[in-house]
Amino acid sequence: MNKIFWKLFIHNEWKLYIAATEKGLCYIGSPNKPFEEMETWLTKRFPKLALVGNDEVVEVYTNQIQAYLDGERSEFTIPVDLKGTAFQLAVWDALTKIPYGEKKSYSDIANMIQNPKAVRAVGAAIGANPVLMTIPCHRVVAKNGALTGFRGGLEMKEKLLALESMDV
Repeated sequence: MNKIFWKLFIHNEWKLYIAATEKGLCYIGSPNKPFEEMETWLTKRFPKLALVGNDEVVEVYTNQIQAYLDGERSEFTIPVDLKGTAFQLAVWDALTKIPYGEKKSYSDIANMIQNPKAVRAVGAAIGANPVLMTIPCHRVVAKNGALTGFRGGLEMKEKLLALESMDV
């Protein structure tokens, strides 16, 4: 039976469920949300895989996340296993091209994927990003620079931007 391995990762005030398949990281939860949120999200995208708690398997991912949150890492080299539409995958790929310490607007991302009229759809795809931080959707802000929606909450977005030493 194929499995999704998961771990509860704790960093300061945040408790995040993190999950990975044999192919790579597939989920980072929002801070302090219950296990059921992860379970629901994963079973929709990976219906034939069983959830198995396994700190050891997930540790390779949590080590890089820990280093990022501690300000010791500015990029991730871990594999990811993403499930989404072709459009979502294109948006998520564009997000990985936003350099550490920089911000882009939703319209910038729409332009990056050569679909300038799809700003709202870009926002929806960003909201569906399954691996917070590693695909840096927190680096996307409104055209006027305002912080806008973030699956992890605006407090987390603000802290991640501050970590990367950006004005928020």
